Amino acid sequence: MFQRLLPFDFLHQVQKKSGVRSNNSLYSPLVVLWLLVLQRLCGGAPLETAVLEFLRGLPVSFWPKPPKRVRDWREHGILPSSNTGGYHQARKALPRIVVQQASDRIFTELMSEMDRHTLASARRAFILDGSSIRLPHTTALCQSYPPGSNRHGETHFPVLKIVVAHDLHTGLAMRPEFGPMYGTAAVSEQQLLEAAIHRLPAGSIVMGDANFGVFSVAYAAAQSGHPVVIRLTEARARRLAAQPLRKDIDHSLVWKPSRADRRTHPNLPVDACVHGRLMVSLVQPSNGATPFLLALFVTLPATSDEILKLYGKRWDIETDLRTLKTTLRLDQLTCATPEMVAKEIEMGIAAYNLVRAVGAMASQQSGIPPRGYRFTSIRRIVEVFTPQLAAAPNSQAAKTIFDQMMKCVQRAKLPKRTRPRRSYPRHVLRPNSVYPRRKRDTKSMRH
Repeated sequence: MFQRLLPFDFLHQVQKKSGVRSNNSLYSPLVVLWLLVLQRLCGGAPLETAVLEFLRGLPVSFWPKPPKRVRDWREHGILPSSNTGGYHQARKALPRIVVQQASDRIFTELMSEMDRHTLASARRAFILDGSSIRLPHTTALCQSYPPGSNRHGETHFPVLKIVVAHDLHTGLAMRPEFGPMYGTAAVSEQQLLEAAIHRLPAGSIVMGDANFGVFSVAYAAAQSGHPVVIRLTEARARRLAAQPLRKDIDHSLVWKPSRADRRTHPNLPVDACVHGRLMVSLVQPSNGATPFLLALFVTLPATSDEILKLYGKRWDIETDLRTLKTTLRLDQLTCATPEMVAKEIEMGIAAYNLVRAVGAMASQQSGIPPRGYRFTSIRRIVEVFTPQLAAAPNSQAAKTIFDQMMKCVQRAKLPKRTRPRRSYPRHVLRPNSVYPRRKRDTKSMRH
């Protein structure tokens, strides 16, 4: 699947446009991209693991024109070095534009394949959210992504802010936007979304929580031709409604920027506005908590019941973020430079999409929604079966192994719970007791 989505001619054209020459080496761009994916599939494995997997053997199709070292390896059994230096240098030398284009192509090709198996009447929707990633403390990273601070002083680790957009139906993720969370060049989640929204598939619905319920996001979506379903804070909803909030409000309005909006976005046109609807509904949380008023700004032509049902799936983005940060270990990277941080994140999203694609293939066989499979289980299955597929002696053997893999994937369904899971109250973990402060001996100090 990886090689089919990234053919050699495509990578060659991207490199040619980037103006960076690449020799026909052992660690070719396609090999480096695959090893970056492999590291992330193994939960952020070190370079040594990637090199050992490389020495286990890759299909010869990774080198359309095998260099001398590959020929010696294949014909005479002369293994390349197991040191990580060669792979490390190849990772650094790989242009970031190649990584970006590879990640984008994997996403767009998989979305096109999924569209062929989706009902034509189904409207594509993307759920968005932001998070943070902790980085190693290096001089270069501290300059690009400054650490935060509190009343005790500056923290140790640099922090990166990231905004992701995931397809509601399949879970496929677009290449994210990210930037510094603190410092003079700090960016907001709204700014990151505005920078990424033009890359969303045409006509996709944009869905976000109250953090994205601001005029600039609605206006950027309208300018790009994307309907929105975004939650509003109570104060902003009251201002747009021009009356106290109550349930069953559903009326059309024209949202115009406030003075604060124009101060933060001075390039807004004088006549900037967004036509939409304000919907206020009384909703009951699934955990039995107290009902509350949910205010949504909507530019999507649909009934209130359809919109509430659609927004009720917004929580899927929280589990997607948990998957990226916990299962694929993108919560704390180990790169030392901003360039490598970007490459790790972008190929981490590519690895995530490849696993999601396997779940979508199982969905086409069973009719179960793609999100009805456990991501972690599919990742483990792929991790186990991939070396066997790569070492298959012929296409018939590879098909047998692949069929076995898909049988395992079909068993990785999410459980159907007949009753809600028990929730536990949060407890504050108190720090260990500290030793009492030592008293200073003033007599000994005098002598």
